[in-house]
Amino acid sequence: MLNSTKMNLNAPPALPRGGLRITPLGGLGEIGRNMTVFEHEGKLLVVDCGVLFPEEHQPGIDVILPDFTSIRHRLKDIVAIVLTHGHEDHIGGVPYLLKERADIPVIGSKLTLAFITAKLKEHRIRPKTIEVEAEGHLKQGPFDLEFVAVNHSIPDALAVAIRTRAGLALHTGDFKMDQFPLDSRITDLNHFARLAQEGVDLFLTDSTNAEVPGFTMSEQDLIPAIDTVFRTAPKRVIVSSFASHVHRIQQVLDSAHESGRKVAFVGRSMVRNMQIAEELGYLKVPRGLVVDLKKLESMPAEKICLVCTGSQGEPMAALSRMAKNEHVIKVEEGDTVLLASSLIPGNENAIYRVINSLTDLGANIVHKGNAKVHVSGHASAGELVYCYNIVKPRNVIPVHGEARHLRANAALAVKTGVPEKNVVIAQDGVVIDLVKGRVSISGKVPAGYVYVDGQTVGTATEDTLAERRALGTKGIVTVLALVDLDLGVMAEKPEFITRGFVHDGHTFDDAVVEIEKALAQIPKKDVGDIDRLEATISKAVARWLQRKYRREPLVNAIVVDA
Repeated sequence: MLNSTKMNLNAPPALPRGGLRITPLGGLGEIGRNMTVFEHEGKLLVVDCGVLFPEEHQPGIDVILPDFTSIRHRLKDIVAIVLTHGHEDHIGGVPYLLKERADIPVIGSKLTLAFITAKLKEHRIRPKTIEVEAEGHLKQGPFDLEFVAVNHSIPDALAVAIRTRAGLALHTGDFKMDQFPLDSRITDLNHFARLAQEGVDLFLTDSTNAEVPGFTMSEQDLIPAIDTVFRTAPKRVIVSSFASHVHRIQQVLDSAHESGRKVAFVGRSMVRNMQIAEELGYLKVPRGLVVDLKKLESMPAEKICLVCTGSQGEPMAALSRMAKNEHVIKVEEGDTVLLASSLIPGNENAIYRVINSLTDLGANIVHKGNAKVHVSGHASAGELVYCYNIVKPRNVIPVHGEARHLRANAALAVKTGVPEKNVVIAQDGVVIDLVKGRVSISGKVPAGYVYVDGQTVGTATEDTLAERRALGTKGIVTVLALVDLDLGVMAEKPEFITRGFVHDGHTFDDAVVEIEKALAQIPKKDVGDIDRLEATISKAVARWLQRKYRREPLVNAIVVDA
């Protein structure tokens, strides 16, 4: 296999004439931030542009974007953004790319475009959209696009076949092969087979469940467990799910209706997305079932169902705020909380923290670990093998997954007969060229994390996060020093101000000597440089604290001219 981790890669050379270049800018080595750029004949096609949600070691970050650096100087060459489906890890980054060039056409299915259009409205962007359906064809620049119906945990998902003079590439997006989906829309394997007859030169396929043997369980298999929750819960049922998981919400609505409960949606994104799904006919809501949250206040608890966001332990989501008793909805003894979503890697601690807090409040927690209330939206190993045998691709790039998922998917491709030399295990930023029917790794471009912190994009860095972690775990020490800038010496003993750092009245006595030694070593020409003085004092105190107390708080010095 071609494994980019074992290569020392530089910036790629120019794309060979007639070749197709594939550059994943997100989604390889992580679950989220999916974005792949295809280049052919001087033009670029972007498939998906999603976000990654932060983990505990990234405090204060809202979402993480793909790095647009490698395409920023070529924005005019982008012919379109193709969205495979409406999940945040595939569409959440679109507003930030369109802020750099607003007229890039956005291509997707009806529901996907409805979700992204509503999101863009919040960013005051009016997109140029092109709606497509399964079996549809569309030409954008040198790319001839054909769309294939695939089944996922959200309606209207599409795979995309990309024809160029370099060959035919097939990108599955996220998919599975549920034979009994709630909306009766199965993955179109006949369409895959037709493409196989033409010859698939490159297959980019979902890797998330490549380690899981067999076939992914059907959505229909969840109905009994969800019905049982609604039938047996003594008080309110509070359901937490992704705001875009229309299929799961449909099951919840059906069970609530059968058990005689009224439903209220909680959370802006949940309310918005379910309203869109209902208006477009993807969500079937019995008359009078969904009511305003205020109306539930006068109803008995056993007749109430609340549907909210926060299934991944997101700190600002409704469920997390309920768990911390900071929401208008107060979780009470006897309430049942149903977590109807998968556990995304990296979110385990946050999710279990929410579960424990809700349990302390007296709630009964039902989740994937103790009941059959969620199935994955991704193909397991058996389904992937099935697809490889149908598609018979010449070359393969596993996508959408962490390193272990990508490797497991690559192994499946080889088992089905794809030559090892034609299978690429890549990471974000690795550039792969398809030339004369063969893939090769040609270089690497920047593909680091771009942090969204409030209204700022890309300003927060790894150093910023390191400082925040230090503030949260080690405290801060501020040294206020009155210094004679002519002589470079302290005019009086410095003051030490601390936050989150345990100390007593004599902790810093010896630190003064260390500061004096450090100041004495500054060259005379720099004794009046306040920035140099502050850096010197900070470094001296930090070293002293580490040496004497084995502590590493964030040290900040403020120098005042005496």
